[in-house]
Amino acid sequence: MAKIAKRTAAARAAFEGKANLPVAEAVALIKANASAKFDETVEVAMNLGVDPRHADQMVRGVVNLPNGTGKTVRVAVFARGAKAEEAEKAGADIVGAEDLMEAIQGGKIDFDRAIATPDMMPIVGRLGKILGPRNLMPNPKVGTVTMDVAQAVKNAKGGEVQFKVEKAGIIHGGVGKASFDADKLIENVRAFVSAVSRAKPAGAKGTYLRKVSLSSTMGPGVSVDISSAVAE
Repeated sequence: MAKIAKRTAAARAAFEGKANLPVAEAVALIKANASAKFDETVEVAMNLGVDPRHADQMVRGVVNLPNGTGKTVRVAVFARGAKAEEAEKAGADIVGAEDLMEAIQGGKIDFDRAIATPDMMPIVGRLGKILGPRNLMPNPKVGTVTMDVAQAVKNAKGGEVQFKVEKAGIIHGGVGKASFDADKLIENVRAFVSAVSRAKPAGAKGTYLRKVSLSSTMGPGVSVDISSAVAE
């Protein structure tokens, strides 16, 4: 039987018997037990009452976290001419057209968000099988297919988080770092949960928000009282 590390055992003991906590208590517990040697990401996971196999129950969207993510986001932009220059000035890490497509086809994907101008979609469309499974495909519904590439780049680097429900009805995302002040994490959690709540699809029946949990990268999770996790 594998030996449990002291840090892991201590974390499990701290979380034992605790469930459905107010969001402030859950955040305090997560922060107190995020003891890895790096700044752990605080993550929220939500169990939704939807079946994403049905188009009218798909949940996806974007939220601007009021206090950012604490993560450096690398942004690639598909654009030409003046729009390419605009993207570069806004801080895009990679800008290109056919050359960027060929680099991605060759296996070079060193970015976290892809943005495209509408005229670039015939090129981007060829990358669907590569970018789609990685949730990197530009999409007008979340503002990543746009003529305002400068604003899209700024949003991506300033705390914007995309979310999309998975097959099992789960949505998850990072809402900050364990080093953040508790109040900032609470604000971010509420912003994320509220955005998912507002994205309730017309086809959802019964209870939509079934469970909300918080965890850190290396720590256990704890369930959160849903009413306390929705922005006031």
